[in-house]
Formats: sequence, C-alpha cells, structure tokens
Amino acid sequence: MLRRNVRLRREYLYRKNLEGKERLLYEKKRKIKQALEEGKAIPTELRNEEAALRQEIDLEDENTAVPRTHIDDEYAHAMERDPKILLTTSRDPSAPLKQFIKELTIVFPNAQRMNRGGQVISEIIETCRAHDFTDVILVHEHRGVPDGLIISHLPFGPTAYFGLLNVVTRHDIKDKKAIGTMPEAYPHLILNNFSTKLGQRAANILKHLFPVPKPDTKRIVTFANQSDYISFRHHLYEKHGGPKGVELKEIGPRFELRLYQVKLGTVDQTEAQIEWVIRPYMNTSSKRKFIGD
Repeated sequence: MLRRNVRLRREYLYRKNLEGKERLLYEKKRKIKQALEEGKAIPTELRNEEAALRQEIDLEDENTAVPRTHIDDEYAHAMERDPKILLTTSRDPSAPLKQFIKELTIVFPNAQRMNRGGQVISEIIETCRAHDFTDVILVHEHRGVPDGLIISHLPFGPTAYFGLLNVVTRHDIKDKKAIGTMPEAYPHLILNNFSTKLGQRAANILKHLFPVPKPDTKRIVTFANQSDYISFRHHLYEKHGGPKGVELKEIGPRFELRLYQVKLGTVDQTEAQIEWVIRPYMNTSSKRKFIGD
C-alpha cells in the first residue's frame, strides 16, 4: 500500500510538472488559430513550427483543445462515487467541540466521526487512503470555542484551511421544538458570490463534500460569501400550495468561514506547495476581495 501511494504521488507530481510545457504549446496553437481566423500573417517566431502545430490543431476536439490542469485532476473522478468523509478533532476536545463535530456528522452526508485519541495526522491520512475516504475534516478549538476547520481532499490534496467564527450549534438553541429534527437526506447546495478564480477553487472544495441530491429533497445547505467571509446556513423548506406558499425554516448549525490558506498536498505533507495564503498585513489587504465581489 505504501509503495502504491508513493508511485501514485510521483505520477501526480509528474503530470503537474508537465503543465508548463503543455501551457506553452497551447499558447502557440492559440496564436496560430487567431492569426488564421483574422486573416493575418503567422507570427515570425512560429513559422518553423507552423506545419506541425496546424496538424495538431486539426486533430483536436473540444475536450483536448484546452490543457487539463492538476486542479482538474484532483477532482477528475469526484462525480463517479459519493464522497466519504472522516471527521475528527484536535486532541482532548472539550464538550462544545464534541457537540459541534456530532452535528457536522449529520450536516455532511456519508460522514463518519472518529475520536482522535493519541493518533498523529499522518496515521489518520494513511488509514483514510486505505479505506477509500475522499476527504478528511479536522476541527480545532481555542478554550472550548471552535475556531478552525481544515478540509483535506484525498488521495493527493488540495487542503483548505478555514478560520471558524460565530459558531451556533443546535445544542445552544433552547427551543428544540422550533428547530425540529435534522434530516439526513442529501441536500441541495447554494453557492453564492464565489466569482473570482480563488472563489471558484474554494467553491469546488466545498461542493465536493456533498453528493448529488434527489430533485425532491427539501433540505438546503447554503455557502454565501460576503467580504471574504463565507456564511454557512442550513434550512428546510415546505410548500403550502402555490408558488408563493414556501416556508423556509433554519435547522442549524450556523457558522462563518474565513479562508486563509490553500495547499496543493494533503494535511500531513509539510513540504507541500502553498497555492494561496492570505497576507493580512499588506497595505491593500483590507480593500481587496479575494473570493468574490
């Protein structure tokens, strides 16, 4: 198993290293296509390669014209089977963190909760790979308040690091009759205002935690971005006759996420390349919106 994982990782890194060459070739073909469409002369630096490149252009279709990236490769087989998620915490979790992780187990379909005990991260990741888990979610706390959430996609990444804010669990709400029970049906997803390239990357990581729902399910999960804070809300809807007779009921939990880092490897790989990290002390950081408008 260890040799197989090493081989697969090496193949993945090799494909990733080929991206630069493929991107360069794609740019050359794009320039030739543009020149032919506009009736202009072929650029001077491409005239020696024109015949070979035009032959490649003729053989391409819509699937092969644009080169695939390692980002496509990470989730290439994600839709072939439902996600299988392992949820765990930092060591020696407090009672509020245990309650929060218990509720997250129902929020994410096909999720399994594991007591951390004395296990190290590398052991957890290897065990999850061996048992075909697609994602590992780790939740951290500070003085009994959940403050961090890490989503690591298996087998090769990426890993997204989020700050957790304003966590309100179902357990915190006194009126249990008002919120009712939490169903386990696969939910519909609403992803709002993930308009930038990084926003689409974050949305891609989040949406692949949920399987494809049935059309008639009444459960809705919302990730709404505003000023780079992603609000998580969980609702049920009921129809009471007519298009306007829809009742929306929040069933909890609710929290805010703040993305602060994306790594290209799994959470146990300290040497993994950092794809993006927030720079809060730059002069322009307070004005810029990284995830959406």
